[in-house]
Amino acid sequence: MIGKKKKAAFYTLGCKVNFCETEALQALFEKNGYAITDFDREADVYVINTCTVTGLSDHKSRKMIRRARRRNPDAIIVATGCYAQGAPEELKSMEQLDLVVGTTGRDRLPQVVETLRRGCPVDLVQPYSEENAFEILPPVLKRGRTRGFLNIQQGCDQRCAYCIVPRVRGPLRSLEPQEALKRVRALLRAGCREIVLTGIHLGLYGADLQNVTLAGLLREMESLPGLLRLRLSSLEPGDITGELVEQIAGSEVICPHLHIPLQSGDEEILKQMNRTYTPEEYLYLVQWLRQEIPGLAVSTDLIVGFPGESETHHRRSMELVRKAGFSRLHVFKFSPRPGTPAAGFSNQVPQGEKEKRSREMISLGHDLAASFLQNYLDSEQQVLVEKVIPDAYGEGFTPQYFRARVVLKGKGRRWRGKLLKVRLNRMDDAEQIIWGTPVRQT
Repeated sequence: MIGKKKKAAFYTLGCKVNFCETEALQALFEKNGYAITDFDREADVYVINTCTVTGLSDHKSRKMIRRARRRNPDAIIVATGCYAQGAPEELKSMEQLDLVVGTTGRDRLPQVVETLRRGCPVDLVQPYSEENAFEILPPVLKRGRTRGFLNIQQGCDQRCAYCIVPRVRGPLRSLEPQEALKRVRALLRAGCREIVLTGIHLGLYGADLQNVTLAGLLREMESLPGLLRLRLSSLEPGDITGELVEQIAGSEVICPHLHIPLQSGDEEILKQMNRTYTPEEYLYLVQWLRQEIPGLAVSTDLIVGFPGESETHHRRSMELVRKAGFSRLHVFKFSPRPGTPAAGFSNQVPQGEKEKRSREMISLGHDLAASFLQNYLDSEQQVLVEKVIPDAYGEGFTPQYFRARVVLKGKGRRWRGKLLKVRLNRMDDAEQIIWGTPVRQT
């Protein structure tokens, strides 16, 4: 059919940064005349934004590449993201794939795709160097969204023993403050009311720029008209400065929720991981943050089954998690990544033991989340409504980043994008959702 638009479909694995980048790549393809379609439908181009944080992530990435080829044998299949950056030859050997492009140099991806021929796989992965600049992709300005994501920081220099990220994401790079502010203003004009700032090592935003810090950027952002909420995706313990805490504590816009990766609650294992704090220092940090920031919720990441982790180490980790009283846990079973020190460590933990410890930690996390939610029953909280199910409820997040559902009444169909004061009165423990009713009808 003459004039028929080509279709592009996307699938994303991994972290919030990957999701931000996928949306930017979608905008890039739309700008170049493509219609974006669902990944499970027939498309002319399939882009899989891969993750390599675990072996399972690699497996899922390959699985989605094969699924795309089955969906349309004549399509162009592209692998981008961290797995593509770290193992381009491995992916290029897949007969289903046409292009491997990594985590940089994607600003002309639609034009590159137009030059490809099926059966002639191309590897455009570029190795990182200190000269790499922040990758500028188009802003994502989809109308009707309540929450917008903005990637302001790329790269990591931390070199944790288990982590492949520095190799596949390169050195620290920051988006210039004025460009970040410009993009936030555009998101607000498009209807977003909450902005989530993301980065590979977000707390070191500005470390590569002159006189720029994350706290300073937050100070400028929170005064922008129309911004109801500003949220941080993840911060390393050592990057939380007094200036940053003061900025969060004194703000009516910055959400009182911090995701601070712990990884292990045992000092010996933390040293083996090349983490730069002790369990006691981490616990002190959490306690201090709760004193300084009213109503703060803290979530975290945990790795179970790191090489050399004994049952005693695991129990110590569990005990510290209990003491910290996290609002949510993200639990990962250790997966050796080729090219990282931990992949070559002896005394690897058997898979069955990893599974057992993972189940125990997840169960503890569920109990802590339920206890956290229980504390908010019969309280009034602000809920930013992100979606409305007609004749049922509105759903969104509280500032502490737990999901709440608000019983619809009257004009509730128009709640989307509104900040409602809600009295929370019932908990769904299975879904870890809390229900409430509006304090004042709007």
